Amino acid sequence: MQDGRGETDHALLERAIAEIVDDAASATERGEPDARSGEIDASRFGIAVATADGHFCAGGDAERSFPIQSISKVFSLTLALEAIDEALWDRVGREPSGDPFNSIIDLERHAGIPRNPFINAGALVVADVLLSAPRPDDGDPPEPVRRRLAQRVGSMPDLDKAVLASLDEGYANRALANLAKSFGNLEHSVQAVMELYVRQCAVLLDCRRLALAGLPLAQAQAKGAPSDQQARRRAKRINALMLTCGQYDGSGEFAYRVGMPAKSGVSGAILAVSPKRASIAVWSPGLDENGNSVLGVRALERLAETMDWSVFGSLR
Repeated sequence: MQDGRGETDHALLERAIAEIVDDAASATERGEPDARSGEIDASRFGIAVATADGHFCAGGDAERSFPIQSISKVFSLTLALEAIDEALWDRVGREPSGDPFNSIIDLERHAGIPRNPFINAGALVVADVLLSAPRPDDGDPPEPVRRRLAQRVGSMPDLDKAVLASLDEGYANRALANLAKSFGNLEHSVQAVMELYVRQCAVLLDCRRLALAGLPLAQAQAKGAPSDQQARRRAKRINALMLTCGQYDGSGEFAYRVGMPAKSGVSGAILAVSPKRASIAVWSPGLDENGNSVLGVRALERLAETMDWSVFGSLR
């Protein structure tokens, strides 16, 4: 909710977060953590909100680190659009897939063109684009997403060792990359693309830093934002893709319940954006059948209703 000056009601936001943390603690449906997350308590929950007008608040396990996994696709997409702009869409689509996020059938059906940049095949093609993009450093291996996140959160994030170790076992993703390459939609070696992709998924953040990392997507359209038209256009388009494709096969349900652009990760994190208002990060490892955090979605639904943050219109 915002006042007449377009600023967020900070007191209401603080109360909402406190109530959401209490609700998460008493919830009985929490989902099951992904097997790759190891033994972790599904009741753990954290939330952080960074508002476009400069306020910050958090609750629960907001400082517990997790690998961002597929949320990294938001930042790799940003970098790819900065590098080649609209030419990206010659290689990646912009439609919801209607199939599992790692579907090889869908990629074959569309002759090596992934349906969108947030499914795994799309993220692999985006990684291939980033390997060709100019880099301000000669880092080896290249880590454009990690370095961009370091700029946003103020320090270089660590990497999750378990995710890094999965590089040699990513058989489904290697199959997707090989199929894309067979159709001529990868310019670099499958190994190089896989290494870049796995390293961006392994980046460790917590809710506080993830909310800060997503803040430019909220601030781009806010009153008083820098007048970089290209940045505003990119943010608008990335938010649109997050809304339609960011929760895999749960995107329609999420739009109905929450009404904000968002991207989830298998670690149980979700980055959500209320354009012009705030960047929100939630984390709870218990997942639903679509791979989205049960408590995270529930928290965002409550926050959107309390703060009146749905992009589909105001209730007040």
